[in-house]
Amino acid sequence: MEWWQAVLLGIVQGLTEFLPVSSSGHLMIFKELLGVDAEGFLDFTVTVHFATVLATLVVFWAVIWKLLKGFFKFKYNDETDYVCKILVSLIPVALVGFLFKDQVDALFSGSLSQVAIGLCITAALLLFSDNVGKRIKAPVAGDTRNGISYWQAFVVGIAQAFAVVPGVSRSGSTIATGLLTGVKRESMAQFSFLMVLIPIVGEQLLELLKVATGSESFGSGVGSLPLVLGFVGAFLSGLFACKVMIAIVKKARLSWFALYCLLVAVLIFILA
Repeated sequence: MEWWQAVLLGIVQGLTEFLPVSSSGHLMIFKELLGVDAEGFLDFTVTVHFATVLATLVVFWAVIWKLLKGFFKFKYNDETDYVCKILVSLIPVALVGFLFKDQVDALFSGSLSQVAIGLCITAALLLFSDNVGKRIKAPVAGDTRNGISYWQAFVVGIAQAFAVVPGVSRSGSTIATGLLTGVKRESMAQFSFLMVLIPIVGEQLLELLKVATGSESFGSGVGSLPLVLGFVGAFLSGLFACKVMIAIVKKARLSWFALYCLLVAVLIFILA
């Protein structure tokens, strides 16, 4: 991987991670467009995803710090309630990660047609939540403290688990699913971005542990410079995209992103 390819791919990751258009799908698309070798690409993907997690930490630092302080008071306050609901949302993706890790890794070596199908699924979810979801009144169930209940958090977690498929947007599927279950936009935007922190940080720590124990090498097929440049590009563009997406989810229609996903999918089917 050349240094300029790493920078461009990092920027693509940062811009698309928080927009409901699938960052993993776009990384695969640009990988093919730029002619990037497959060797070491999964390591590069993990690295730039970690960069966008750090961008999320920066943007939501005040919120995260408040949650941690409240949680470690060891009382069932608002902060503890919120953290527990995030943990509940992680159950589905944890099961997928532990039980189907090899199958998930294999998805990133699949064809662009697979990405196109994932983008169509994302588009359908976004269109449905924007045009039908607002007319659906979700049944009252459980504690809706902090704007989201435990059952809503779990359902949103299921959506996140399906988003391991390239082309299926994590932010798009979780936000759309949350809106369909009755979570308000302003509550869902923050919850969607915070719930991804633990899985990606955990994945990165596991990779580092494997490298430290010598069971695996990391980045050998990419090189140190492309990894660093990709990380910086993803982090800086992620800072911008995260703030923009918060504003978009609160006000704008998600249908525009659905149309974009459909357009990209059609182009892939025609050209790939």
